[in-house]
Parts: sequence; C-alpha cells; structure tokens
Amino acid sequence: MSRAPTTDGARLIPILGDQLSHHMTSLRAGEPSRDLVLMAEVADETTYVPHHKKKIAFIFAAMRHFAGELSAHGWRVRYVTLDAPGNTGSLAGEVVRAVQACGASGIIVTEPGEWRVLSQMRTWGEAAGVPIDILDDERFIASHARFRRWADGKKTLRMEHFYREMRRETGLLMDGAEPLGGQWNFDHENRKPAKPDLFMPEPLRFEPDVVTREVIDLVERRFGRNFGKLEPFWFAVQRRDALRQLDHFIATGLRYFGDFQDAMLKDNRFLYHSLLSMYLNVGLLDAREICARVDRAYRDGDIPLNSAEGYIRQIIGWREYVRGIYWLKMPKYVDENALGHDRPIPDFYWTGNTDMACLAAAIGQTRDEAYAHHIQRLMVTGNFALLAGVDPRDIHEWYLAVYADAFEWVELPNTLGMSQYADGGLLGSKPYAASGAYINRMSDYCRGCRYDVKQRTGDDACPFNALYWDFIARHEGTLARNPRMAQIYASWRKMPEATRLELRASAGRFLATLKPWLRSVADGPGASPSGKRPSST
Repeated sequence: MSRAPTTDGARLIPILGDQLSHHMTSLRAGEPSRDLVLMAEVADETTYVPHHKKKIAFIFAAMRHFAGELSAHGWRVRYVTLDAPGNTGSLAGEVVRAVQACGASGIIVTEPGEWRVLSQMRTWGEAAGVPIDILDDERFIASHARFRRWADGKKTLRMEHFYREMRRETGLLMDGAEPLGGQWNFDHENRKPAKPDLFMPEPLRFEPDVVTREVIDLVERRFGRNFGKLEPFWFAVQRRDALRQLDHFIATGLRYFGDFQDAMLKDNRFLYHSLLSMYLNVGLLDAREICARVDRAYRDGDIPLNSAEGYIRQIIGWREYVRGIYWLKMPKYVDENALGHDRPIPDFYWTGNTDMACLAAAIGQTRDEAYAHHIQRLMVTGNFALLAGVDPRDIHEWYLAVYADAFEWVELPNTLGMSQYADGGLLGSKPYAASGAYINRMSDYCRGCRYDVKQRTGDDACPFNALYWDFIARHEGTLARNPRMAQIYASWRKMPEATRLELRASAGRFLATLKPWLRSVADGPGASPSGKRPSST
C-alpha cells in the first residue's frame, strides 16, 4: 500500500470507495507493471452528508483491504489514509498531489456513481495538467446509452417494461423468448405478513481483523458524534466474505424471500433479506454473478419461482432502472418537489425518540445496523415523510446519510421518485401513501404501540390514519386526476363533512407537535458542514 517510484509514461488510476472490483474498466485499461493506483480517504466524502459511523467504517475498511489485494496482484498502490500527513481532504486535491509527486503522464478513471463527483472529476485533468480518460462503468447491464434508447420518446417510464427487456437481454429466468412460469411478475404472491419464528436465518457476522479494527478506531475518533452505533461492527469488508454471505443467503433465506419480502417484525430485523446491497454497491459482488446464482438455484429446484423472480427483479429491474433514471435526469432531478412539500425533517429521524412504534423500530434499527429493508424505508419512514409533507431534499439527505448501501445514484430516485412522489409520477404511477392499516397488516409493530391503529382521530389514534386523509385532501387538486387515485377520492368525498374536518384537524394537531431537526453538523448529524445543502452541480 506504499508508493513505489513510477516509470516514464505511467498513468494514475484513481479507484473510488464504491469501485472495489478487480474488473473496473480503469484497471482493465491499465498495466500493473507501469501504472499507479491511487486510493484516498478524504474528508469531503465523509461530510457532504453526515454519514452513519458504520457506513464510513465499512467503506474505509473495504478500501484498505482492496488496496492490499491490488498490491498482492502486482499493482503499485498509493493509499492515503484520512489522517495521513498532507491529506488535502478532497479527491481532486489527492489526484493533483499524486500526479505531481509521481510524474504521471495521464489519468484513467472509471466514471463515478454520483453527479456531484462526476462534475468534480471532469476538472481533474486540467487541475493536474495531464489528460484524463473517464471510462464507462461496465458493472451495470444497461449502459447510459442503452437506457436512453429505451426511454426515448416514451411518455411514461415504467420499471416493469424496462425489467422485461433486461430479462430478455440477460436470459435470466427465461425459456427462450418467454418468461419461466408464463408470467413476468409474481408480486401478488410476495406480500405475505410474517410471524415470529425462532428458525429464521440470521446474516453471517464477520469479526473485524486488525485492519478493520484500525478503521473502527479512526471512525470513533473522527466521527464519534455522527449518527449511529459503530459497534458491534460485523459487515464483510472483503470479497471472500461477501461471497460467503451470498452463499448463506441462497442456502437459508432465498427460499422464503419472495413470500415475506414486504413483511416487518419488531424482533427480527433481517427476516429473509440478503443484506447484499452494500457489497454489491461498492463492488465486492457483481450483479450478474448474484442473478446467475439465483437463476441456477431455481432451475436446480432449490427455491420457488416467486422468490427467484422477486429477487432478480430487485437487481436487474429496480437497481438498473433507478440508475438509468438518475443519469437521465440529473443534475436537476435532486431539486424536484412536485407536491411542494417544505416541512423540515422531524428530529426523531435522528434520535429515534417517538411514541410511534413502527418509526421507533425502523429508525432504531437504522441507528444500530445502518440497514433497514425496502419496505421499512418505503412504507414506514418514507410513508410518514410523504404524509407529513417533509421536504423531499431533507429526507433524501437523511437516507443518503444513514444507510450503508446508500449512494446517490440508487438512493435519490428511490427516495424522491418512488417514496416521495417528488418527480410528479415519473417513477411511480401513484404516491406510495398508506394509513396505519397497511403497517398493521404487514408487521407486528402496532401491537403494544401507544397509539391505536384502529382509531382515525383523537389523541390516541394512530397518526398515520389522519395524516393519510389529510395528505389526500391537501393534494386533491393534483392527485384526483390520477386514475389510480379515483377510488380513494371517491371515498373521501363520500365522507360526511364533519368527519373530513375532524380528520384534518386531528392531523393538524399532530403535525404541530413535530419538532424540526435544527442542530448543525458541528454539534451532531443532520446538516452539511456549512449548515447549507451541498450543491448538485
């Protein structure tokens, strides 16, 4: 991990914290005997949002292990730790410093996953005085050009249609030109609530080695006041262990993933979920290899089709689709706010202190694990933010900060588009809004909650119930024209006026109790270092 002198004509190959794959296009374009890899832990990437302590530790530990692998494969690596003397604190600064120190003749880099970084990366060559070649990231099935071709001329960009093309192109769960089982989507089989079961699988937990322990100590020193618990730290930080978690999921969880992927249980945080997204998003695992394993497990008769299809759809459907949307619509996409929501994010998103059992469970789990599964994000924390009218930029930055798998290309469209309907229906055909009945049906959170999920109004009523109808009423002028909302608005209009007024009054009383999160990053999580939003350009 130390720098060796370069030879004439050597090029610099920066590898980012989410590019931890030996198959990166930049590495394939380089020559280990000549070129120099740069990896750097920089302050800018830890503070543009106040990241969860586990997230920072995961990425830094994975970076350090990957640098060691590169060295073992014959690469010369210049690795700059966060507390190294002379660390400039920015990727641009470290690139310029490395070019100058090593006499590199050029820069080869794979495109980043975030517009913010790409806009900076485009200046690196000029700043360093050498040419830069930004290569496509070929870890994804659909290139930017491929997605644009699909999207061109379409009035609506529905994931389901894109997903079917990805199935045809990859051959996953296909029988020639037709989907296995005769249908593309088994969603109707994948919405079962779960019951507590002592035999539910648990994810593998990996003991930190010396390298990871050094990172944990660094994070505690530098980011001790950030959101989240750092210990116990049990994430895989090397590909070999990420592969072990993949094996474990296929053997123990995948069979029931489909049935219970939307379920939530207070005392079982992981159910049948894979916990592979963080490893996939930083490059320790590859989307094609995961999907091939799932496809093979179905064809071998080890798992049912609804589970195989449901899991593969998450990866080659939603994951590829939201990346395409992100690059198609950025940089303006981050400022979308079709519903005009402007309420600051409530303080309990950062503290977990709320009497609403579902939110306390989801946020408490997020605090402890830097993880919550997609329904906890969409239908608990996201649903509440939508109904309460939280500024979509606030909730986007919260999700980006608190989850170990969150990078803007995947998190932003899921949050602004799918969860908050801030793009006006580009991703979702209707808002993902629900009352407490949905949470009660899909979880055990409501049992023992201080609020009664069956009451719609009053101090003891589940806040989701009045908030739902208040949301419907506030946005009638916009949403009533949506065909998928017609039945809901018909129900609203049939209610006696006194009922409608009491629902809205009950919602208003509850909203008045919400405390906004106001503290600056200098005192804890919840804002950028300057107290202002980071720029998207």
